Parts: sequence; C-alpha cells; structure tokens
Amino acid sequence: MGAGQSTASEEKVVYNETPIHFSPDLVNHLADAHASPETTPAQQSVLDAHVRARIQAEISRLRAEEEDVRREIELALERENIERERSSAGHVRKGGEGRDDAHEAEGDIVRSSASLREDLEEVQKKVEKFQRRSSLDDVPEVKDSKERVVECYRRNPKTTLDCWKEVAEFKSSVIRAEQKFIESLR
Repeated sequence: MGAGQSTASEEKVVYNETPIHFSPDLVNHLADAHASPETTPAQQSVLDAHVRARIQAEISRLRAEEEDVRREIELALERENIERERSSAGHVRKGGEGRDDAHEAEGDIVRSSASLREDLEEVQKKVEKFQRRSSLDDVPEVKDSKERVVECYRRNPKTTLDCWKEVAEFKSSVIRAEQKFIESLR
C-alpha cells in the first residue's frame, strides 16, 4: 500500500443517482455575486471598520513610539545640560580630588538652582523692559506724526498723494523710534 504513485491518467467518474436541484434564488445569488465583483454595503462597512481599526492601532503604536523617542531626547538633553552646567561652573572632578559624591551632588544642585534663579530673574527683567517699551504712548513723536498723517488724509480724501510730506515724516519718526528701542535692549 502506498508503494505505487498515483498517476494523473487515472480518472474516476462518479455518477450521482439522485438529481441535485438548486433553488432559483441560490442560483441567482451566486450568479450575481460572480457577475458583479463590487462589495455590498454591508461588506463595505465591515471592511471600512476593519481598516479604521488597523489605522487606529497603527496611530496608537506610532504615538507611543514618538512619546518614547521624545522622552529619550529629553533625558539626553537633560544629561547634556547638566554636564555642560557642571563643566562651565568648574565643578568637574579630576581624579579623586574634592568632596565625596553625595556632598558634591548636593552642592551642584544648590549651585544649579542658584544659577537657574539668576537666569530666570534676568529673563523676567528683559520681558518687563520689553513690555514697557512696546507701547506707542512711550513714543509721542510717532503718535503725533501718525495723527498728522490721518488728519491730512481726512482733509484730502480725493488727493491722498498730497500728504507725502506727512507720510515721509511719519516713516522717519518710526525709524528713529525703532533705533531707540533696539538701543534700549542692548
């Protein structure tokens, strides 16, 4: 048994003695399904739901991966900033010199807190200075020349080109105000 291989030339035909009858509905359904490769609305909604689920899963995976990469970058930047801060403050230990690790770490934290506090105060001063200087009320020359331009335009609504002198004066006052502002930031 099984010693001989089967050959393709041996065909066996089995005759059915009982006739098989299919309902016309089944035949029409199979014919329609075969004739039109389009999907039914029910099949399409199932396919759409499956595609949406896969897209959502991929988005979730990518967001998680992005969050991991962001955390790694933040940690690397934090380590780099700490090292830069230590080296710029002259706290890098050489050999075994200096205090023990616990005292040094505590001192670094205090020093970095102090330097951060100083940096924060400096930034706050710059912001306050900027906010004080950003108002037009502080520059009466610009405000006056602006009012003269508006007044000229109202006097000459049809011949606005007659106000070229006022406009030129306004432009020059704005340039002077900008220069003063830039100098005040230095």
